[in-house]
Amino acid sequence: MNAITDLPFRIEPRPVPAAMLAALKARFAGRCSTAQAVREQHGRDESPFDVPPPEAVVYCESNEDVAFVVSLAHEHAVPVIPFGAGSSLEGHLLAVQGGVSIDLSRMNRVLRVNAEDLTVTVQAGVTRKQLNDELKHEGLFFPIDPGADASIGGMSATRASGTNAVRYGTMRENVLGLTVVTASGEIVHTGTRARKSSAGYDLTRLFVGSEGTLGVMTEVTLRLYPLPEAVSAAVCSFPDVEAAVRTTIQIIQLGVPIARCELLDANAVRAVNKHDKLALREAPMLLMEFHGSDAGVKEQAELVQEIAAEFGGQQFEWATTPEERTRLWTARHHAYLSALQMRPGCRCITTDTCVPISRLAECVSATVADADAAGLPYFIVGHVGDGNFHMGYLIDPHQPAEHELAEKLNRELVARALALEGTCTGEHGIGLHKMGFLLDEAGAGTVALMRSVKQALDPKNIMNPGKIFTL
Repeated sequence: MNAITDLPFRIEPRPVPAAMLAALKARFAGRCSTAQAVREQHGRDESPFDVPPPEAVVYCESNEDVAFVVSLAHEHAVPVIPFGAGSSLEGHLLAVQGGVSIDLSRMNRVLRVNAEDLTVTVQAGVTRKQLNDELKHEGLFFPIDPGADASIGGMSATRASGTNAVRYGTMRENVLGLTVVTASGEIVHTGTRARKSSAGYDLTRLFVGSEGTLGVMTEVTLRLYPLPEAVSAAVCSFPDVEAAVRTTIQIIQLGVPIARCELLDANAVRAVNKHDKLALREAPMLLMEFHGSDAGVKEQAELVQEIAAEFGGQQFEWATTPEERTRLWTARHHAYLSALQMRPGCRCITTDTCVPISRLAECVSATVADADAAGLPYFIVGHVGDGNFHMGYLIDPHQPAEHELAEKLNRELVARALALEGTCTGEHGIGLHKMGFLLDEAGAGTVALMRSVKQALDPKNIMNPGKIFTL
C-alpha cells in the first residue's frame, strides 16, 4: 500500500549468510524453509504495512531448538523474529531487517498444571483457546482474552489484555515466570511459582511486553482462576456512544465487580450482525458479563440495569445459557474481521488508546466527532471497563489520501489520550506503528534508558530489531 520509502520506519536488510542457512538446514531439515509462500506467511500480520518477508523460517520444537537458532544468529549478527499466531496489529513480526523467523507454533504443550496452587506452565506456542480447553476439566480457566486466538508467548510479548482485564488484569499481572532464550543463545529462567518474591531484579516483568526485542520466550508460568459458580451476560443499547461510556464510568466508580464491559458502536454492531447473522439493535451497545455466586451475579446485574436506565439504556437482554453467551462473545471477537468485510479489499488502521476511566467519555466523544467529520468508514470496539478503546479506520489501500487521513486522525487521537494522562497503546504494543508515539508518551530520557537495556542484553541488535524504537 505504501512505497517502502514512505513507511514510518527503516528497511535495512541484513542478509543471512549461506553458511548459516546450511547449518539451519542440516539441523532442522524439513523444519527450515526458504519457500516463498512460507516466508510470506511469516512476513505479514494484521498491520497495514507491506514489508519484504524473512529469508528463512525455522519451526522449533524445543528450548534447545530455539537456542541453536539464536546462537547461530548471534554468531553471524543476523536478526531473528519470534512468530506465534501472526495476529499482531502493529507490525511486530515484520522482518524490517531481514533475518530468520522462529516459528513457535509447534511448541504447543501444556507442561504442568498445579491445580492446588492455581498455576500452569505452558510452552509459548500454546494458544488461549487450547489452554482453556485443557483446563476446564480441572474447574479452572485462564482469563486473559485479547479476542484473537493468540499464542501465550505472543500475548506475553505484547503484554496483552482484552475483554476480562477489568476484573482479572493483564498479562503483566498474570505471568509468574518465564523460560527465555537470550540474544547470546543462553536458556535462562525468571520468576517462580510463588505468588510473590523480593529476589533481585524483576526480569519477568522486563521480558513481558518487550515484543521479542530482548529474548525469545519459550515457556510461560501463569496464574489460573476457578471457574465462577455463576456467569451471566447482557447486552444493552444506548442512544449514543457517550451514554454507553458514561454508564461504564458509573459502573466502575460504584465498585461493581463486573467481569467484562465491552463497547461496540453502531458500525461495529452492524458488521457483526451481518457477519454472524445476528439481530442486535444497530445502535451503540454495551456487552457485559458478570461472574460470581448466583446471588452475587443477580445483584450486580440488577444494579447495572438501573445505572444503564439512567443514561437511556434500552432493550436490556440477558444471555444466561452457555450457548447464548458463546454466541454473543464470538460475535464480539469477530468484530475486527466483520468490519473488514464491510468494505471488501480494505486495510485497517487501528489504535488502542487507554485513558483514566474518568476521562473516557471525553476522549471517545471527541474521537467520534473527528471521525464523523472526516468521512472515512470506521468502527469502535472497546474494553471500556478499564478505559481502553480501539478505533479502526477502513481505508482503500490504493488511495494514499485515505491512508494519510487515517494516520492524521490516529495521531490526533493519541495526542488527545496523552493530554488526558493516558497511553498510546493499552494492549497492542508499540511494534512499528507507534514508535513516534512512545517518544511522545515516555519522553527522550526514558526511551534512551530503554535503549540502554536493549543494548546491554542484545549488543548485536539481533532480537526483532527495528521494533519499539530504533538504535
